[in-house]
Amino acid sequence: MVVVMRPGAAAEEVDAVVSRVEGAGGEAFISRGVQRTIIGLVGDVIAFQGLNLRAMPGVGEVVRVSKPYKLVSRENHPDASTVTVGSDVHIGPDTFVLIAGPCAVETAEQTFEAADMAKAAGATILRGGAYKPRTSPYAFQGLGVKGLEILAEARERTGLPVVTEVVDPADVAIVAEYADMLQIGTRNMQNFPLLQAVGGVRKPVMLKRGLSSTYEEWLMAAEYVAQRGNLDIVLCERGIRTFETATRNTLDVSAVPMVHAMSHLPVVVDPSHSAGKRDLVLPLTRAAIAVGADAVMIDVHANPTQALCDGPQALYGDELAEVARACRELPPLLGRTVSS
Repeated sequence: MVVVMRPGAAAEEVDAVVSRVEGAGGEAFISRGVQRTIIGLVGDVIAFQGLNLRAMPGVGEVVRVSKPYKLVSRENHPDASTVTVGSDVHIGPDTFVLIAGPCAVETAEQTFEAADMAKAAGATILRGGAYKPRTSPYAFQGLGVKGLEILAEARERTGLPVVTEVVDPADVAIVAEYADMLQIGTRNMQNFPLLQAVGGVRKPVMLKRGLSSTYEEWLMAAEYVAQRGNLDIVLCERGIRTFETATRNTLDVSAVPMVHAMSHLPVVVDPSHSAGKRDLVLPLTRAAIAVGADAVMIDVHANPTQALCDGPQALYGDELAEVARACRELPPLLGRTVSS
């Protein structure tokens, strides 16, 4: 069961609902979005029904949600959500956003060059990894705080808000200090302490789908973030593990319309990590736009052959120009405004 507060509900009205629920032996988790506050209730539903919560000041409606992912479900929130990154980049049903940048921050020069390429291609959010969890312990693991500082400089140079990955609950505060959006990578989708930690920070969160996760498992991971107070969540389909070995992963294009039907959260597609091959990024980007993705996130690098991370999938030159063209021309055919 969830209590949806009216827009502009006062803090005292929210506290009064929480107090009444806790007085009945339940738990109340407050999640604040851009437009409204939602209180998720845990406990005896029958007891809650006797509290007459609908009559309390500031309460808009009380919804009994059958899905286990209550706060992020369509049952609770029938209208698609829009998440704002930085001051004015909106990811949601009416817009299309290009997110681009280097997979990993290697040097300041490399990052600035990739950031300039991303902006020239029409990107309105800069991606870049300062912390890189890798399958091999011998692979490049990122520059850490130094990488965050470089990303902050790139933001100053380009004006693009930054999304970057956080891999450890202990690093959430420092990453949030530098980033405009926190990314949870596929390997950490079910790192529940990390999900709870980013849920307590007032920054948007991009949650990548796990390698072998179902839609419900993905949404339950998002629920961990939402339950701790943060409803500004964007889901990212980045390919799943299947029997096919020709590509790095298998892009599940059906995830976009299916998850849109199950949840109000925006859905982003990462065609770079899905394929792992530069020549597949363009057709997968087109497919993502066609099925209704709210954004795509691509890797760019000025010299992919020298990249320390995922060079074979990074775009540059004519290939980047073609993806930029697709992101500029195709979304308006589907009634979307391209973010600029």
